Amino acid sequence: MPIRPILSFPDSRLRMAAAVVTRFDAELGVLAADLLETMRAAPGIGITAPHLGVLARVVVLELTPGEVRTYVNPELDWVSPETIRHTEGSVSMPGVTDEVERHARIRVRYQNLGGNEQTEEASGLLAVCHQHEIDQLDGIFWIDRLSRLKRDRLIARFNKLRRG
Repeated sequence: MPIRPILSFPDSRLRMAAAVVTRFDAELGVLAADLLETMRAAPGIGITAPHLGVLARVVVLELTPGEVRTYVNPELDWVSPETIRHTEGSVSMPGVTDEVERHARIRVRYQNLGGNEQTEEASGLLAVCHQHEIDQLDGIFWIDRLSRLKRDRLIARFNKLRRG
């Protein structure tokens, strides 16, 4: 379970859609374990395989220490019309955050590491994380949800942080 390198914004691979996982084998389990260790080291509360340059629809979340959730091929099945605003960031763009508007409640359909289909309803932070990570799997980076002005300012702050 090595800690793998995380792609940094603006790497073009962060804008690529991930492929559906069709093989539920030991290799998938290794990827999920590597995602968890890499996310913890970052640190973060959510990560996708594309953050590591692996274009597979795999998400690992750990909103509460020790409560690890792995989602394979997740997709939104239902979203509420109500929205909430929550501060978001990315392991690929450390040091900067901004508020993003998302659906307040959602239902997600996914498979577990064994390939079994599951559904989960979520609200609050968990709903925000699902939407954030599914966007990433679809090649939509979180800052795309900001206005152009906010996005440009955030990128400028990130570039300044990177220059030291």
